[in-house]
Amino acid sequence: MPNKLEKFAELNTFSNTLAFHHFDIPNGFAKKGKWHEEMFNNQNPIVLELGCGQGEYTIGLSENNTSKNFIGVDVKGNRIWTGAKKAMQNKMSHVAFLRTRIDFIDQCFAENEVSEIWITFPDPQPQKNRARKRLTNPDFFLNRYKKILKPGGLVHLKTDSTFFYEYTMDVIKERNLPLLFSTNDLYKNCPEGREELTRIKTYYETLFTGRGEDIKYCCFQLD
Repeated sequence: MPNKLEKFAELNTFSNTLAFHHFDIPNGFAKKGKWHEEMFNNQNPIVLELGCGQGEYTIGLSENNTSKNFIGVDVKGNRIWTGAKKAMQNKMSHVAFLRTRIDFIDQCFAENEVSEIWITFPDPQPQKNRARKRLTNPDFFLNRYKKILKPGGLVHLKTDSTFFYEYTMDVIKERNLPLLFSTNDLYKNCPEGREELTRIKTYYETLFTGRGEDIKYCCFQLD
């Protein structure tokens, strides 16, 4: 297994992986508004996994599903390397990875360019002074997602954190957002026809379920 520096070096050679940093903001992101044409060469819907880590969900969702394009987003290149390398080895041309901070997400995608967003096991940021870092914070993050999502676009959340799940449900209620499905015990209440919700497990999900912790899930819209 290569070390962190070796992963970074190899990641820079991957055609399926791009990066966007704070110093790039004045010039803008070259692929913004052009992901379909320049990265995927198709007009299929784009699905993002935010805070993708090693890309387990990005890869899992994309397997046997070439009718959509999938992009894993994370700031840590040594994490992205795992998913990006697997996608390269398996010639998954409908899978890409983006190394950037999630608060830059509206700098990287144009209006109506994204169809779905997955948030998988984010840091719940329970401290009150870190509320703006919660990935479903309505003012700091949901407003950014709304800029890039198509009308009727979906936001999916999976978490082991009761705090984060209840925080998100409160946001949905307070903002009167359309809630399509929610459960505080996904493995007992998985919706029919949605086997991917329990079939695909991230590294952290495997740890949490191994401890007997319940997994929470909700799906909502921002319209």
